[in-house]
Amino acid sequence: MGLGVVFVAELGDKSQLMALAFAARYRLAPVLLGITAASAVVVGISVLLGAAVGEALPTDAVTVVAGVAFLAVAAWTLRGEDEDESADAATPTRSRSASFTVFGAFVLAELGDKTMLATVTLATTNGLWGTWVGATLGMVGANLLAVAGGRALGARLSDRAVRLGAAALFAVFGVVLVVDGLTR
Repeated sequence: MGLGVVFVAELGDKSQLMALAFAARYRLAPVLLGITAASAVVVGISVLLGAAVGEALPTDAVTVVAGVAFLAVAAWTLRGEDEDESADAATPTRSRSASFTVFGAFVLAELGDKTMLATVTLATTNGLWGTWVGATLGMVGANLLAVAGGRALGARLSDRAVRLGAAALFAVFGVVLVVDGLTR
């Protein structure tokens, strides 16, 4: 579940724009290394926070709160991201510098982001390792999509269309979780 939810959370996110920009500027390997490492760190923090919250609250309450959180993420997705939030990085010449630049930019961009909220929410009721692996793969996969096909899709789909589709999916996840939590 983490893979799908986080993949959707990343669609239209500022990190996809960063991935596209970094891929245009640097070789692919350092960009992928930086994105993967940053994703693993941020998702790890989120999973640990979610597990702590999950142990402290009853399962039904957590499910309802998770549903409300997904509805909030849907609303946040509809709002969109501020264009001023994207990070401009210096142009390093070596692969290691590029990887560190991408890593730092992604960690800072994702802290407190809707993806982190979604992962915290998932980790409250799901296994730690599965959530961590799935959410990390979802984040990396969505950013790979941005790197590989961002330009082609950008010519065909508006940012608004991507944002509306992602918001609709989050709303569906949210309603399902709220109903599930209230009917147990």
